[in-house]
Amino acid sequence: MNLQAFFKITYGLYVISSKSGNKLNAYIANTAFQVTSEPPQIAISCSKDNYTCQLISESKAFSISILKKTAKPETIGLFGYQSGKDVDKFESIEHEYSATGAPIVTEDCIAWFDCRVTKTLDVGSHILFIANIENNGLIDKKAEPLTYAFYHEVKKGKAPKNAPTYIDESKFTETTDNTNIQHKCLACGHVYDPEAGDPENGIPPNTDFSDLPDDWTCPTCGAGKDMFDTV
Repeated sequence: MNLQAFFKITYGLYVISSKSGNKLNAYIANTAFQVTSEPPQIAISCSKDNYTCQLISESKAFSISILKKTAKPETIGLFGYQSGKDVDKFESIEHEYSATGAPIVTEDCIAWFDCRVTKTLDVGSHILFIANIENNGLIDKKAEPLTYAFYHEVKKGKAPKNAPTYIDESKFTETTDNTNIQHKCLACGHVYDPEAGDPENGIPPNTDFSDLPDDWTCPTCGAGKDMFDTV
């Protein structure tokens, strides 16, 4: 099987948000698509391991915000590589509410859809949520949407492990000696310099990237070690 062929399937990049009681969360997704025009329905594929999946299952509602091509790496890092169980993702991001009560991210986005779930389908590692579109809005009609192809090929970003399109690229890339080589976070652009280390998080200077603890995360956006590549 040629794993690189999977990168030729086209996707967008979206922020999927939900609310259950007083709990809010959102994540970055690349699988959202319209399934019917009358009534207008849309579907998303959400990992069972994703905290937002639990909130959607409880509330039967979610929103989709379409990221713009110029979206800040920090926005992608916030929703794509940090857990809503540990941080309040909506504390410092522009958002609003509509018919279903699900939070709608408006910052770095060009349009949004407010959706109420009508059907669910268990597809193994993920749940397919099919929903009626209750309301929508256009934020910036001139901006271009951020596609997964642009994110992967130009920004060098990778799909999070919970994404339905995640592929372990180590299966078809050669390993290299990372000793004393700088590594860049593909989510936000933070560069780890072995000579400087990460003293604020207990990593002394002259610590090679390969010697960082497995649970070490990017000090800027919280992405894991697997989101770093050599500079």
